[in-house]
Parts: sequence; C-alpha cells; structure tokens
Amino acid sequence: MKETRVYILDGGTLVIDGFHIYWNRGPAGEVRFPVYSVLIDHADGLYLFDTGFDCDHVNAVLPFEKPVQSEKQTLLGALALAGYRPQDIDYVVNSHYHFDHCGGNRHLREACTVCHALEFAQCKAPAPFEMLGYSDMSFHADLYRERLAQEGRAVPDDPESDIWTPRVELVSGDQEIAKGVHLIETPGHTAGHYSLLVELAGRRPMLFTADAAYTRKGLEQEIIPSFHLDPVKAVASMKRLKDVAVERDAEIFVGHDGEDFAGYATAPAYYS
Repeated sequence: MKETRVYILDGGTLVIDGFHIYWNRGPAGEVRFPVYSVLIDHADGLYLFDTGFDCDHVNAVLPFEKPVQSEKQTLLGALALAGYRPQDIDYVVNSHYHFDHCGGNRHLREACTVCHALEFAQCKAPAPFEMLGYSDMSFHADLYRERLAQEGRAVPDDPESDIWTPRVELVSGDQEIAKGVHLIETPGHTAGHYSLLVELAGRRPMLFTADAAYTRKGLEQEIIPSFHLDPVKAVASMKRLKDVAVERDAEIFVGHDGEDFAGYATAPAYYS
C-alpha cells in the first residue's frame, strides 16, 4: 500500500487587524498572517484542501490586506515545489469559499470539487457582512452569474476565460473521503465550514482547523475571529476540534498563526 504523504503549501501572507483575529478582545494593530493549502498524496488520488488567495484579486478588491506572495507561493508555484502539476490533482476540497481559501481553484480544471452543501448555497447569496469574504467567485462560473443577477448587475454571456464551471460533489456531516482522510463539520465561521483530519503511518494524525481556529491562542482561549456567520456555533466548533484532538491523539495545525506556521515543514518537505 502506498504511504500517504501530506505537503503544506505556503501561499503567502495577508494583513488584518488584531481585533479581527480576536473578536472583541484584541489587542488592535496590524498582524501579518500566513495562508496555506494542504496537499494529500493518497493511494486513492491527490487531494488538495484549500487553494489560497489570488494576489491580483486581493490587490483589486481587498488591497488593505496587503498581500505578499512570491511566484513560488502561488498555487502553481507551490505545487511545483512539491513535484506536482495542476492537472495531477484529482479532488479539490474547500474548507469554505472565502477568497483566501479558493483563489487557486480556477487552475484545477480536471479535479472534482468537494464542498459542504450549505457552503455552496451560502456563497452565492451571502449576508451583507460576508460579501468581502465571498468576493472571489472565479471558482464557479454559474455561481458567479447567479451572484451578479441577485445584485442586479449585468450577467455577461461570456465570462472571463479564467472562470469555469467545475464538477462539484456536495456533502454534509462528517465524511471520510478516503481511507484515513476525514472532513470534520465545524460550522460557525461560515455556514458549511469543514476542518480536516489526516491519519498517517509514521506519526500522530494531523488536524487542520482551517478558519475554525485562526491561531493557537484563539483556540486555547476560544476567541473566534470577527469574520463569522454564527458566533455560538463557531465557539462550539472550537470545542469540538479540541475534543477530536484528544480522542484521536491528533496534532492541531491552526489556520493563520504566523508563529506556528514558522515551525511547519512546507513543500518540498512532507509528513508521512
């Protein structure tokens, strides 16, 4: 049996204020935070969990987040560091559809996209305070058209060439999408947020919180970020992740912690 390998793909950094990272707690002030994707080379195929941000989109729509992304930190560059091409990816699994988690989907046109059914519904008609989070719709042309129509904007007959409609598999609840690869339902940050647990032969399981927990401090103190749909569910999801870590003896990898990320092994290194 082929051993499972996990690559952490460095996707660059963004900036937000401390009051957004630690909602109503702070301290305030700019914090530069990492963005990354998780590539799983499994006997059943190549799975990519999240695809980072598109720097051009962020500069155009959210320039106050001050993106920094080298060529090697683009999705294509990071995949190449790990020794893969975009056409090698079999499945793209999005934790949720905020712009910094789906910006590279458009490059993976031969992959099947897997996401939570509630997330798929929410991103095409988000609450007003979610609009910037769901600002990059390049991952799905049909949803892009629906969004434009709902907002009363003109729907182009021929969207930009880099917008396409992928094959999508909608799921809900906890899922084992391949042997030892588990999606854990962690709503609150968004309607259909997923975290990821990967079992490996030679180490403890790896539990990737995605945006259910931005930082180690936030997880330990159960302080959610200000970007959320349901704060009560968000705190409950943090508690659940800590319970899963204990039950499975898993190592937790939080979503956007610069200090933690500095200790992660990134591609071309891998975990197995």
